Amino acid sequence: MTLSSPVLIGREDLLDLAGRRLAEAAGGAGELLLLAGEAGIGKTRLLREISGRAAGDGFAVVGAAAVPGDAEVAAGLLTDLGAALRRDPATAEIGARLIRQLRKDGVQHRRLLVADLLDMIEEVIQRPTLITCEDLHWADELTLDLLARLALRARSLPLLVVGTYRSDELYPRTPTRAWRSRLVTQRHAEEARLPRLDRAGTAKLAAAITGEERGDVFDRTDGIPLHVEEFLAAADADRVPDSLADAVLFRAEQLGTAARDLAATASVLGRSFDLDLLAAITKERPDVIDAALRELGERFFVQPRGDGSAYDFRHALIRDALYADLAPLRRRELHGRAAEVAAAAGFAPAFVSDQFERAQRPHEAFPYAEKAAAEAAALSAHQEAAHLYRRALRTIPAGRNRAAVLTALAGEFAAIDDNAAADAAYAEAYRIRIECGEPVAAAALLPEWVAVRHLLGDDLGRRTATLDAGLDLAGDDLAVRARLHAALAAAYMLDRRLPEALDNGERARMVLHDDLDLDVTVGSVLLFLGRLDEGYALLETAISRAAGGNREKTAARAYRMIGSSTSVLVEYDRAERWLTEGIAYADRVERFNDRHYMAAHLAHVRWATGDIAGARTLAEAALADGRGGITTRITALHVLGYADLAADPVAAHAALTTAADLGAAMHELQRVSPAWWGLAELAFLGGDHDAALARCEQGFAASAAVGDASYLFPYVVTAVRSALAANGPSRAREWLARAEPLLAARAIPGTLAAADHAWGLIHLAEGQTGMARARLDRAATAWAARRRFWEGTAVLLDQARCAHRTRRPAEAAALVTAARTAWGPSSPPSAWLAGTPAAGGPAESPLTARELEVARLVASGRTDREIAGELVISPRTVGAHVEHIRTKLGVTRRAQIAGWLATAVSDDSPARLQDRRRGS
Repeated sequence: MTLSSPVLIGREDLLDLAGRRLAEAAGGAGELLLLAGEAGIGKTRLLREISGRAAGDGFAVVGAAAVPGDAEVAAGLLTDLGAALRRDPATAEIGARLIRQLRKDGVQHRRLLVADLLDMIEEVIQRPTLITCEDLHWADELTLDLLARLALRARSLPLLVVGTYRSDELYPRTPTRAWRSRLVTQRHAEEARLPRLDRAGTAKLAAAITGEERGDVFDRTDGIPLHVEEFLAAADADRVPDSLADAVLFRAEQLGTAARDLAATASVLGRSFDLDLLAAITKERPDVIDAALRELGERFFVQPRGDGSAYDFRHALIRDALYADLAPLRRRELHGRAAEVAAAAGFAPAFVSDQFERAQRPHEAFPYAEKAAAEAAALSAHQEAAHLYRRALRTIPAGRNRAAVLTALAGEFAAIDDNAAADAAYAEAYRIRIECGEPVAAAALLPEWVAVRHLLGDDLGRRTATLDAGLDLAGDDLAVRARLHAALAAAYMLDRRLPEALDNGERARMVLHDDLDLDVTVGSVLLFLGRLDEGYALLETAISRAAGGNREKTAARAYRMIGSSTSVLVEYDRAERWLTEGIAYADRVERFNDRHYMAAHLAHVRWATGDIAGARTLAEAALADGRGGITTRITALHVLGYADLAADPVAAHAALTTAADLGAAMHELQRVSPAWWGLAELAFLGGDHDAALARCEQGFAASAAVGDASYLFPYVVTAVRSALAANGPSRAREWLARAEPLLAARAIPGTLAAADHAWGLIHLAEGQTGMARARLDRAATAWAARRRFWEGTAVLLDQARCAHRTRRPAEAAALVTAARTAWGPSSPPSAWLAGTPAAGGPAESPLTARELEVARLVASGRTDREIAGELVISPRTVGAHVEHIRTKLGVTRRAQIAGWLATAVSDDSPARLQDRRRGS
């Protein structure tokens, strides 16, 4: 059974071309359009889509297809076309006449016959018509002659003729070859070629067929849609699908004996093969080999590469089919001969090891596999290295150091982000070391293993327990103990337990002098301790030296540490520089986990600096491409949540909750705190101030436990806003009194604006507008200097409220306009706009109609009891309304309510109109 895609993939440009030609044909200016491509490229599927589009546009659609052998049968395709016409009642008579004419005249009077047939077909064209002719490479000369003449007539008819042919089956003596060349050269026909799908298109096609991405499909199918479908349909993915193999072998049977034997021998060398190597294996005379290669080229089995010293099979599956057809012992013999010749000639060790393994000579394969794996790793070809180390494991002789190969394989798995496989390889290597009585060697692999376990979600407790146990195994080996302390420093640093991290880092540095990996850890610790200059110096030097010395893992880690750290520390210019450079570096050296992790943090920087669309794009890509790395996934999810805070609260809540749940399992501050803040801000924006405060308390407790400021600072403004809304200035002051010392203790420049912003809000709520203005102005300047968008636009609106209350309407309106402009086509959260004037218009009142009534009466000097009597409600209800008014307006005195009412409510506001109706 063959699977097929429910949608057409990668042919949008050709569909658009066909759409334009259909439109021209509908207007009376048709043509002959040829769709060319190799077997299986998707010509039939594209033709079906074009036919469906034509039928939907009101075209009459008639189609026929040539079959093998038609070139030797006159008018075979035309007969099928006549049969197709007979099936439609509107054209049945003409179809019958066409068939009778073909049977009567044959080809004796060819020119007259073609003229008659053209006249008959033209009779059919009573409305826009599409005629499709498939597989013209098998068509006979009469059919081709008719189509050539029809192409000329179509220019003045509402007729589009679309024909398909296999470009790889136009052998020198086939009639279609010369016919096609003449038509295209003379511009009597238009030709469009269907290229193979690229890697991305192939993955998209595989996903459309199976519902899941298959990374191996492109390499096995070369992007040929039919081969993709056949490959995916096969029960055994390592076996060429029977239907395709049968097709290849059928063609191979038509070859001469020498060509067939040479193709079979070449198949043991792979998709590409060296001519000299092939000659050495076959031991045939050069003239025999040349003739066989010429035939294989003419029959589209192989094609020369470059100067002809090497050849390629045209499709990977052609080679696979021929290879699978070899008898087992013959195949083994050929592989053995290929391995011996290749080894003697100095061929690449990867190729030699493969040939020896396939010849079932594992002991000879192992040294070549191990050497090739090490060379690939040195060249950053980590996928290839992992493949070769697996081969080394399969072929390793008894008594060799299996644990060392497993450890090397684990490192390559980690480099390509296959963390589960890396974990399994490290576990096996560790088991072997322990069983062999090698505790120091077992301890030595723990730092790398623990790093992998971290990516798989192990919490700090499990990781530090493993490393502490390693210290016991290491005994007096100072170097291994230092490595373990360095790993402990990294583990504590990730959880922002900075004193423990620095202590372990310094212990390690006493032994590991000039160690770049350790410098990366210590440099990151210093950054979060607020010792920025020292931290930057260590990290930047580590990047320069590691990258220059081809220490890729260390350089990539240094990039990700400086990039992610600066993104958190509100050092966005530095973050953009190092993350962008780091992503490019990780791409070059195939450090995929590092690449995706940095992309997720760059998404955070994009959001933090106001590029919300760019943040979403990067985060979605990191999430899709990260292949399961939990730290990348967490960061990308909280960025997606941030991007939806104002636009889609439901989506924001879903993303942030998922991120929080994943982070909670790791028990690390940096994994959970960003999501908790997003949920706190979301609750505040939704009016659930108690829930917002609860999340802020959660974030504060986590930061306070480790003396953190970098993850705490966003909570400061959110908590103060929520406290003011829920409880008033006293609660807000109490919260800030606990948080501000943590910010001051670390003195990280990018976080300090949060305290000014929070104090400005408190002073504004208390009616101390002068103090509020000074604090808010200072916060606005700091946020702008740091390019912090979220708080930076919020503070503009806070300044606008302050200006509004102190009767500076032009300044207030300008600030609102600036905030709205920064948000572009979207709008700032409505919760921020409360109490601000609309740019160029009256105030946007945060009060309900009833609260406006109460506020008017308060402003007139009435007591609560007097207001209750006038509005026929209880004094207690009036008191509640007054409290709500104070909270919403951020004021504490009744006189301030009057002041707000005097400036915030225009003559055309609902309150004034209501006043007029009441006659007041």
